[in-house]
Amino acid sequence: MLTQALKNRLPGRQVAHTRADAEGRVATLLVWGLITLLALALGLPLLFIFGKAVMNMDGHWVGLANVAEVLDSPGLMRAARNSLTLSLTVTGLVVPLAFAFAWGLTRSRVWGRELFRQIALSPLLAPSLMPAISLVYLFGNQGLLKSWLAGGNVYGFWGMVLGELFYTFPHALLIIITALSASDARLYEAGRVLGAGALRRFFTITLPGVRYGLVSAGLVVFTLVITDFGVPKVVGGDVNVLAVEAFKQVVGQQNFPRGAVVGLMLLLPAVLSFFVERRMARRQQAALTARAVPFAPARSFGRDLAVLAMLLLISALLLLLLGVGVGASFIKYWPYDLSFTLSHYQFDNVDGGGWSAYFNSLKMSAAAALCGTMLVFVGAYSCEKLKVAPVGRALLRFFAMLPMAVPGLVLGLGYVFFFNHPANPLNFLYGSLTLMTVCTIAHFYTTAHLTAATALKQLDGEFEAVAASLKVPFWITMRRVTLPVCLPALLDVARFLFVSAMTTLSALIFIMSPENSLAAVSIITMDDAGDTAAAAAMATLIVLTSGGVSLLVLGLEKLLGRQSQRWRAPR
Repeated sequence: MLTQALKNRLPGRQVAHTRADAEGRVATLLVWGLITLLALALGLPLLFIFGKAVMNMDGHWVGLANVAEVLDSPGLMRAARNSLTLSLTVTGLVVPLAFAFAWGLTRSRVWGRELFRQIALSPLLAPSLMPAISLVYLFGNQGLLKSWLAGGNVYGFWGMVLGELFYTFPHALLIIITALSASDARLYEAGRVLGAGALRRFFTITLPGVRYGLVSAGLVVFTLVITDFGVPKVVGGDVNVLAVEAFKQVVGQQNFPRGAVVGLMLLLPAVLSFFVERRMARRQQAALTARAVPFAPARSFGRDLAVLAMLLLISALLLLLLGVGVGASFIKYWPYDLSFTLSHYQFDNVDGGGWSAYFNSLKMSAAAALCGTMLVFVGAYSCEKLKVAPVGRALLRFFAMLPMAVPGLVLGLGYVFFFNHPANPLNFLYGSLTLMTVCTIAHFYTTAHLTAATALKQLDGEFEAVAASLKVPFWITMRRVTLPVCLPALLDVARFLFVSAMTTLSALIFIMSPENSLAAVSIITMDDAGDTAAAAAMATLIVLTSGGVSLLVLGLEKLLGRQSQRWRAPR
């Protein structure tokens, strides 16, 4: 005991304990600091939605009176039925189409599968308004193909269905491709040996194996459609939906209590989808074991020919909607004067904020990519690698997963109620690019966090253990070891945040100010003013910018990979 007491009193031991205590305090402050930021960006705005829903216009408590008033409103209930019908219809159409496309990419030997995959994912680069504008040029009052539609034009329910199909297709495709890629070839071989035909193997092996992916894709598509604002605003016509109704109540009529109730109605299906997905995830079994054999499709001329025809057809339809919008921006007067012009890109001559709206979007997207990536990485590192403040890290994980169940439109409503409140000391941020950047990061935080957390989970905990034994602070280990190893994933996060910030609309439509207009929002303004060609030009700029940045990040990944990822190369 005397020896141990003497050791404890040695200066070196005291310095080590002091250093460890200081490092623990820094880590704890980091965790709770991140929680504070996410509470301001997510928690409090959502709480204010609930608060507004039980208050009247004068700020007095009325309980569920606002809910009862909305339920007794025939117009709002009709909008709710329209939203539900639209979401179910699009989900029922897009999931089978995405499954067929994903099956063709993963279960055939068709040439150019990677090219088809990139074409199918191209709608991710465009705002949801782009397909709506293209549909106007094709099937609108002066559309080239308007006679093809039973109603004579695209405005109405089926126009929204077509626009939402284009918008949600890549989201469903990404999920289903991932599900189909995790297949064990031994199961198919066993089925073949036992005499099961191709159709029998499809229904007994393939479909059960991708059940979770199909359900997840359906839930994602349903949530995206029921909360989308862009497509219904452009081609909805007389068919009203909840997303547009929320905008009318808050921005048009300044009826904040009723807007809050509509926001809660939009939040409900997203929350239900989240819990259904979590329940399915707990029941899902691993598709690949340690002894699994990756599935490789055999050559089949007839199957590959049919798959090629299907891939060509769907890709052509996607390129048609994307190409018509881009092409119309360079046409003088559709469809009467098809000569080339750049006059539609003179945005200062039309409503919507001019060229400043585009440059505002560039600045906001760059800030969201840079600041958001750093915040996401530090947050994911705190959750996965730090061992302090277990309650704080659990709360941090909760806030990181919360945006998954919150549609952008609902989050935007929360920002209106919270940051626009006169008593809020942060009220000065309302309408600024800073607040829009914060809202964008919060909106897409979950996907970015999961990407960074997945990369961090692949790193052995021995890195931190060795660093601790050598008395190296965690922030040095994070900067010198963890950050370089996770660089490819972080570049993917930055690209995702930039493209999402350029194309998003629903969350920012509420908090944008006239002096800080954004490119995606200006498309709505131009279209409302009748400047559809200028709206198509702005949408084209967004597509080109998103595509250019994506290519730039790919090049940056290869360049930096040669320096920071040399350890991955075989020796």
